[in-house]
Amino acid sequence: MKGGTKSWGSVGLRRDAEAIASALPPLLTEAEMLAATVSMGVHGRRRAGAGEDFWQYRQAMPGDTMSQIDWRRSARSDAFYIRQMEWESAQSVSIWVDDARAMDYRGAETPQTKRERASLLALALAVLLVKGGERVSLMGTGAAAPRNDRAQLGRMAIELADAGHGPIAGRPDHGTPPSEGFTRGGRAVFFSDFLGDLEAVRPAMERAADHGVQGCLVQVLDETEEVFPFDGRMIFESMSGSVRFESHRARALRDAYLARLAEHRALLGEMARRLGWQILHHHSSESPRAALLWLYMALGPQR
Repeated sequence: MKGGTKSWGSVGLRRDAEAIASALPPLLTEAEMLAATVSMGVHGRRRAGAGEDFWQYRQAMPGDTMSQIDWRRSARSDAFYIRQMEWESAQSVSIWVDDARAMDYRGAETPQTKRERASLLALALAVLLVKGGERVSLMGTGAAAPRNDRAQLGRMAIELADAGHGPIAGRPDHGTPPSEGFTRGGRAVFFSDFLGDLEAVRPAMERAADHGVQGCLVQVLDETEEVFPFDGRMIFESMSGSVRFESHRARALRDAYLARLAEHRALLGEMARRLGWQILHHHSSESPRAALLWLYMALGPQR
């Protein structure tokens, strides 16, 4: 009887696990596959610090004390060596993905919307960070508490997937990152097209600075927004329909548009530099692998 009960319990647990797994959006599988292509080409994020596990030896340098020298290792060489221990404090990375209406845009030849690409990059980055033992959070959602387990990745995947299927009414054309939810001394990554009012972004970045948080801005644009390929009679309309403009000579607007875009991007870059953030410009039509690798390395201690 006990054996039968145990077997039935195992079957029940397996069914529950399968049900939970089937409920997770395909986005998580896609993100894990993307993360796997990057993790094979990078090393661990270990760094020297106050841990207890041995990491590596390094040669002594000016400023090191005699008490730091590992005499047993040094006896086998003509140089003095320091025994470095691995830093064990997990870093927290706060992630924000803009789910405003403008992020729903994609050109006719682009397979993903800007929001879909931002969500993929954000979740793949979270997968890499969790594998490295670091905590992640998705700001402004039910996954806002920093955690470092697979359950957190599941929460983030569900939140990101639901963001694209929620009610359209009430969603602004451009989003604003939350000013709360930062972990002191951690890192942050904001994903958006950043085509709205940049002054709406500044408070969150300044609040992050108050907590000793620096990070990365990832500007995700569709290629058509970058090159302005339009010609002839065109009707330009915001995703919410609140702004509408008709032109019979769209190509005549190209130079002025590109100049305004360059000015806007320069202001974004200056704001990032002034607050100690890095910035990445990414097209949703490009392979996400290079962008993910850049982000993972930018958030590491080697930055």
